[in-house]
Amino acid sequence: MAMPLRQSIKVATYLIEQKLRKREKFPLIVELEPLFACNLACEGCGKIQHPAGVLKQRMPVAQAVGAVLESGAPMVSIAGGEPLMHPQIDEIVRQLVAKKKYVFLCTNAMLMRKKLEKFTPSPYFAFAVHIDGLRERHDESVAKEGVFDEAVAAMKEAKQRGFRVTTNSTFFNTDTPQTIIEVLNFLNDDLKVDEMMISPAYAYEKAPDQEHFLGVEQTRELFKKSFAGGNRARWRLNHSPLFLDFLEGKADFSCTAWAIPNYSLFGWQRPCYLMSDGYVPTYRELIEETDWDKYGRGKDPRCANCMAHCGYEPTAVLATMGSLKESLRAARETIGGNR
Repeated sequence: MAMPLRQSIKVATYLIEQKLRKREKFPLIVELEPLFACNLACEGCGKIQHPAGVLKQRMPVAQAVGAVLESGAPMVSIAGGEPLMHPQIDEIVRQLVAKKKYVFLCTNAMLMRKKLEKFTPSPYFAFAVHIDGLRERHDESVAKEGVFDEAVAAMKEAKQRGFRVTTNSTFFNTDTPQTIIEVLNFLNDDLKVDEMMISPAYAYEKAPDQEHFLGVEQTRELFKKSFAGGNRARWRLNHSPLFLDFLEGKADFSCTAWAIPNYSLFGWQRPCYLMSDGYVPTYRELIEETDWDKYGRGKDPRCANCMAHCGYEPTAVLATMGSLKESLRAARETIGGNR
């Protein structure tokens, strides 16, 4: 696990505080979507399928920052849509960083080089660039040529300017262990990004492409083979060891979607950013009035093939904190990743 040591300590302290307060449900990271508009039309994403009137909306800065503070989460993932299209995205980031929230700005990087001057390097801030494969594969997934090359150029320039740069890669049933190994080797060894996040794709209801999402057994086999030969230990993966165990079938967990709540233009989304069973205006209502027990694999048919990080990474983190053995294992990997 390549999470910076300072961030690891803050998250661990936060988890201990929640336990001492005897809080059963609390957020680890908020998925903040201040807009749904995007400058790409990826086949596996359903966000731009919203009506034109919705796509024109931009969340006010005070509303975006207020939602994160309301939840109390130590980390924020700003997505969309494409957040760099938001005219005040730099101010949202600035205010959250000033509150010492760890902020990950998720982007396809098409606007990144043009917007870099609006941001300031900080240990509390990172660009999270979406990369689904090497050039041909990535450009095919986003339905536009040249995106991979622009993303690589943007990441290199951001690194040169002192920014933390992370990546997020989603894999489909068209992927093989070799395609995964190739892209993660490139990100890890050639670009030397700070951290990498990986996830099997989830079947968004409104996504144009409904044919290429992974099943549970496919996911386990794919990652088991990809992690072989020491790759898992060598790659700077931003995941808990237990979540990586989960991906390759060495462990199984229940879903804790409440730990990564989503806040968008519509409010707090039930139960997670991948599914929509309605919205509520406050975080308290989301936690207290949602029947969390009815979600997850084996409970809701929509969850049958889901192994996404938003539901299962927090379960793995909580399981780690509840085990001295796993806590020591995670600590060893964190310290090793920060040498």
